[in-house]
Amino acid sequence: MIGLREFWRRHKRNIFITVGVTGGAYALYKLYSAHRKRIIDLEREYEGQLETDELIKAQLQTHFENIQRISDSTTLPYAIHYLRRRIAEELDLSYLTERLMQGKGQPSSLSPKEKLELWESLKILSFTRTALSLWAMTILSLYVRVQVNILGRHLYIDTARGLASSQVLDEDVLFDRRGQQEFLGTADYLSNYAMSSLIPNMQRAATEVLKDKQLRDAFGMARLHETIMQILKTFMSIGGPHQWVAYLLPENAIVYKQLVGMSPSDFDSSHQLPDISKLEQLMVETRAVLSSPEFESVVDMSLKKVLEGLMEDLWSHSDVGASKGVPLAKLLARVAQLGPQLLEEPSENRYIQIIRTLPEAELFFTLLYTNMSI
Repeated sequence: MIGLREFWRRHKRNIFITVGVTGGAYALYKLYSAHRKRIIDLEREYEGQLETDELIKAQLQTHFENIQRISDSTTLPYAIHYLRRRIAEELDLSYLTERLMQGKGQPSSLSPKEKLELWESLKILSFTRTALSLWAMTILSLYVRVQVNILGRHLYIDTARGLASSQVLDEDVLFDRRGQQEFLGTADYLSNYAMSSLIPNMQRAATEVLKDKQLRDAFGMARLHETIMQILKTFMSIGGPHQWVAYLLPENAIVYKQLVGMSPSDFDSSHQLPDISKLEQLMVETRAVLSSPEFESVVDMSLKKVLEGLMEDLWSHSDVGASKGVPLAKLLARVAQLGPQLLEEPSENRYIQIIRTLPEAELFFTLLYTNMSI
């Protein structure tokens, strides 16, 4: 016992140090192990979040591409087809051309005054139909792309807010809502409801621009380009800034519902209220985009590029030089034929492809889709 006490007396300091060091090392080891485990857990959690984010991004991209595909294969082709039919019906030139051909074969059937009036009407309506086709095709193509990008943005926002029921997004939940379906259906508003005011205003613009242009005047590519562009600018200024937006969208969702056949009493139904609200929200956002200076710039650039392509096609098939020109009367038949050419099927329509590949338009729609405030 004395030996043990003596040993403790001599070595207790070293023992305390050894025990302290050993205990500290053990405590540090436990602390390190806990810290290491926490880091591993955080890394696993981060990797899981990355996998979830990548999954959601991939699904968002797939859903967005599906909507884009539906738009390109269904919405726009149908809207263009109906637009072509309406313009052909409302601006039919066959009566004028038949009367002029009859007067040519039977000179006594038309007085000089009647013949001149027919030629003047043919001049105005030929330019009206071409300018209308150019403007409507361009604006409709851009409008459908606006729709697609706004719906894509709503998909992203709904997902980011956690409104989706699971990590695997349900496309039916996100895209087949009645309000969104009806929103895509507004692409037909231009052809179905706006023609009654659109055609007279375009004809008014054509009449104003063409009033000093005689049938015997020589028209080359530059002058024809300038004349059509003047008609478009005059038309766009009728009624004040952005008045033309009314040709694409009704005043509000309730007005649109009434136009498509829903009575006011139907709005009292509780299941219709969310649809009205969603459609109204989409229409308000769309109107803001269409009224923006950025979109107006894209429209202006698109019209110019399409018109340039149209002039190149027209004069490349002409037997008269673009600079030399031909009398306006001789050019009217070619001008009238440009309208149907502009309204061909989107998959075969080179003018729609010009709009789609325009760098300014691509940048605008990229910013529209990605500039999301949640």
